[in-house]
Amino acid sequence: MAGSEPVTSPDQHKPGHRKSGRIGAVVTALALLAMICGNHEGRVEDIWLVGLAVLLLVIVVGDAVLRRNGLRS
Repeated sequence: MAGSEPVTSPDQHKPGHRKSGRIGAVVTALALLAMICGNHEGRVEDIWLVGLAVLLLVIVVGDAVLRRNGLRS
């Protein structure tokens, strides 16, 4: 039925906002790091905050590298 048209999902037709997504991830990582200055006494919270902030930044950098190399569209 598709004929010569490629079969794609509806999500592929919507343009994404990559730049705003990257900015949002960096701002969220900075907010997580700002939460370290709090009134908590344990270090478990600090480990989670830093870990999640680093994970977000790794995802942003990894996405930028993959897009630059042409491995993601």
